[in-house]
Amino acid sequence: MSFLLSLIRDDSVAHSILIISLICATGLLLGHIRFWKIKLGLAGALFSGLVFGHFHLMVNDQILDFSRDFGLILFVYAIGLQVGPGFFASLRKQGLRLNLLAVLIVLTGMFMTLLIQSWGHIPKLLAVGLYSGGTTNSPSLGAVQQILKDVPRLSEDLQGMPGLGLALSYPFGILGTILAMILTRLIFRINIEKELVALEQEKAAASTPVMTLNVEVRNPNLSGRALQDVPGWAHAGVVVSRLWNGRELRLAKPTSILQVGHVLFAVGPKEKLAEFQNLIGKPSELNLRAIPSDITTQRAVVTKKEAVGKTLKGFDMVNRYGVTVTRVMRGGQVLTANPSLKLQFGDAVLMVGESEAIVEAAKELGNTPHHLDLPQILPLFAGVALGVIVGMVPLHIPGLPAPVRLGMAGGPLIVAMIFARIGKIGPAVWYLPVGSNFMLRDFGLILFLAAVGLRAGEPFFRALAHGSGWFWMASAALVTLIPLLLGAVIARVRYKVNYLSLCGFLAGSMNSPTLAFANSLAHSDAPAIAFATVYPLVMLLRILTAQILVLYFLR
Repeated sequence: MSFLLSLIRDDSVAHSILIISLICATGLLLGHIRFWKIKLGLAGALFSGLVFGHFHLMVNDQILDFSRDFGLILFVYAIGLQVGPGFFASLRKQGLRLNLLAVLIVLTGMFMTLLIQSWGHIPKLLAVGLYSGGTTNSPSLGAVQQILKDVPRLSEDLQGMPGLGLALSYPFGILGTILAMILTRLIFRINIEKELVALEQEKAAASTPVMTLNVEVRNPNLSGRALQDVPGWAHAGVVVSRLWNGRELRLAKPTSILQVGHVLFAVGPKEKLAEFQNLIGKPSELNLRAIPSDITTQRAVVTKKEAVGKTLKGFDMVNRYGVTVTRVMRGGQVLTANPSLKLQFGDAVLMVGESEAIVEAAKELGNTPHHLDLPQILPLFAGVALGVIVGMVPLHIPGLPAPVRLGMAGGPLIVAMIFARIGKIGPAVWYLPVGSNFMLRDFGLILFLAAVGLRAGEPFFRALAHGSGWFWMASAALVTLIPLLLGAVIARVRYKVNYLSLCGFLAGSMNSPTLAFANSLAHSDAPAIAFATVYPLVMLLRILTAQILVLYFLR
């Protein structure tokens, strides 16, 4: 037992790993305990770290700083890879409106921080920590602590103030976000079942599902013409994969000659199929997919690096292999095989043709599904390295005495989002399996929270027992609740945002733990979509505004 006691008391690397691992393990156990209908989740590591810090079970300062910063980098980088591809597309839809409302919430929270600091005579650096914790945005604290390292002659107690503020305000940051969702529901007397029905109707009206159609050629002007010579066919937005000539079923090619009475099997959006039918003839009762033939349908997965970023037209599957691509499945969406569509790693491509021809064509795409389970390690480290460089670039804002930086959180986040959107640079493919992404994200966040809690543990309990800790916590509650309620009311009254999307929007304006509560309200992906739409911009803004507050207070 003596060696174990010495391991707990010494200052070795083994001691640091032991303490941090114990904090993370006990924090996860704490996070699984349900309080009312709420679980702390990964945030349990913060409170476990507070207890360890209170009992002086500390680790080496350099190791603690590394654990905090590296954990933060892993967390935001994984988030960037996850939301990057869809974030830029969402801005063209309702995402722009939600992001503008999220900006309002961020700025209101910043204003409330200035107000409570002045009104309550709260220590300035502590107020910055209350801002980070009240908005449950841990990366902003990392940016603040990074900028404080450059402030000369700043005492250790003052450097620890932001961490103390986060520890004091973080619990209500979670509870306050959930309370805002509940109050919004009560204020507007919302029926969740009706909201779910309305949401499904809205999605059905806005979506363009890929459908199929058997259409008979009745237009006499098309007799003797090749399919590629049909007026407007190249831009019709449909794919023709099979042709029945009355005797046998053939693969439809651009050079296939049409005659009246032929039946075509077409794939595309409903509206485009209707236009194609008006051009060709009338619907046929013949189901070409049910006719026995050598033509079959198979799916191939894009796993070959050379195929990533290449258009379907570039593969020329029809002329090279006698295979027609009809659909592409990507992230739960079914896309029509438009010739200009660029393939991404992990796309599932549906091909029609003879079995042997499809096998040969699939080799062009890779079609090795087990590669989807293998994370791309080189892009991970290269992206993190570039993200750190970008994060350290000084940004000069007029009126501030010193430049701000995107920091260890903002730089890797932006780099990950951009590279995930591009998909491939040279031989490097920015792809991370879903399971690996969740593992990397959660590991990084729990490591960061454990380090923050450990450093803030002693002053946290001292403030609650002998200081103004309870007043500071109450003041931070205003930073959480007022901006959220303001954003919720405007979103509901002015823009009629569906309640389920609204809850995801509120969670994204703060943090991920409350997304679990939003998801529990109904079986819908609307909260997660709204969350992912606003989360990246909110995170960057909170990183920048927290630094602006520090520089304003220290001016």
